[in-house]
Amino acid sequence: MLLVTTSFLLDRSDLRDLAAKVDSGERLDEVDALRLFESKDLNALAALADLANQRKNGLRASYIVNRYINYSNYCILSCQFCSFSRKKRDADGFELTAEQMVGKAREALALGITELHIVGGLHPSLPFSYYVGFLKALKTLDPRLQLKCFTAIEILHLAWLARKPVRDTLLELKDAGLEALTGGGAEIFRKEVRSRIAKGKESGAEYLDVHRLWHQLGGKSTCTMLYGHVESLADRVDHLRQLRGLQEETGGFTGFIPLPFQPENNDIPVRTPPTGYDMLRTIAVSRLYLDNFDHITAYWVGMGLRMAQVALSHGADDIHGTIIEEHIFHMAGAKSPQMTTEKELVKAIREAGRIPVQRDTFYRPVRVLDEPAVSAAVSALEAGGDASAARVQDTVSAGG
Repeated sequence: MLLVTTSFLLDRSDLRDLAAKVDSGERLDEVDALRLFESKDLNALAALADLANQRKNGLRASYIVNRYINYSNYCILSCQFCSFSRKKRDADGFELTAEQMVGKAREALALGITELHIVGGLHPSLPFSYYVGFLKALKTLDPRLQLKCFTAIEILHLAWLARKPVRDTLLELKDAGLEALTGGGAEIFRKEVRSRIAKGKESGAEYLDVHRLWHQLGGKSTCTMLYGHVESLADRVDHLRQLRGLQEETGGFTGFIPLPFQPENNDIPVRTPPTGYDMLRTIAVSRLYLDNFDHITAYWVGMGLRMAQVALSHGADDIHGTIIEEHIFHMAGAKSPQMTTEKELVKAIREAGRIPVQRDTFYRPVRVLDEPAVSAAVSALEAGGDASAARVQDTVSAGG
C-alpha cells in the first residue's frame, strides 16, 4: 500500500479514518468532502491527495503549448463577478475579425502551439455565421490544430442566434472544426450563490445540460469551479457533487480546473483573493472527491506559477499552458504574466520532482521529457508495493 509513505503525517491527524478510505479505494461522500475542506491539517490533506494522484498519473505532470484568443469582450450580460465584459459604449471594448484571429493563430503556430482556446462575451450583434466562419478559417491553417472553444453560456447564445436546438448547433459547430468545449462559466452551481454573482446567466443545470449534450455527441470538455468569493464550503462540495454525477453519467470531462476568484474591477464585495492555503486545499479536495476524473489542473494564471508548482504535490497533475495572451483573469487583477514559455513550465514541473509531459487538448501525451532521477522514481512506483513507494519518495527527494 502506498499509504505507508504518508503514515507519519496521518498518525495524529483528524483525517485518519478518511485516509483509510482513500487507501482502500473506498469512495468519499459529500460529508467526507466537507470534512476535508474544513480540516486544518493541510500536510495530511496534501499527502492523501498526492497519493490519489500518483495512483492515477504516477509522477507525470503535464502542460500544453497553446494560445488564448478572446474574439470580443462585448457582452449582453452584466455578471457581477466579471471584469472582462464591456458594452458597445465603452472605449476599451473590442471585437476581432476572422482575419485578425487567423493572424494571431498563424503567429502562434510558428511557436509550436497545438491548441487554440477561444472564448468571448455574448456579443449583441455578431451573426452565427461569424462563429462558424472563424472556426473553418482557423481549421484550414493546420488540420492538426485543436480548437477548444466556447463556454456553455456561449453555446446557448449561439443556439439562439442560429435559431436551432442546442444539439443541432453543437453539430454544426463540430462540423466547422470545434473539437472541445471549454469549462468556463460554471462559477458555483447553487442557485442562491449564482444569483448573487452572475444574475441573468444560465443556471447550473443548463451548464451541465450543454456539456451533457456535447458528451452524448462524442465530444469532450473540461469543467471548472470559481471559488473564493461569497460561496460557502458546502456550496463548493455541492458543485463538485454535480460535476462528479455528470462524469459518472457521460465520462466526457477530461479534466477539472478550479479557478480562484480575482477581486478587482467587479461588483462582488470580496477584498482579497483566495489565499495560497485555500488554493492548495481546494486542489487537494478536488483530487480526492472527484475520483472519476483523471486530471486536476492547477491554473497558473489564477494561482501564479510558483503556487501551481506547489499544487503538483497537493493532487494536481497539470499546470495548464503557455497561454500567450490572457485577458479575463488579468482584467480582474491577476498579477501573473500574460504568458509563460514552455521552458518555464518544464522547469517548474521538474523542480517539483515530476516528469514533464507535453499534452494535447484531451490530456493525451504529445511527448515525455524524461530525467534519470525522476524516471527511476516512476519505475519504482509502477512496480508497486510498500518498498517501491518508499523508494519513490527517496528518489524524488534526492534527485527532483
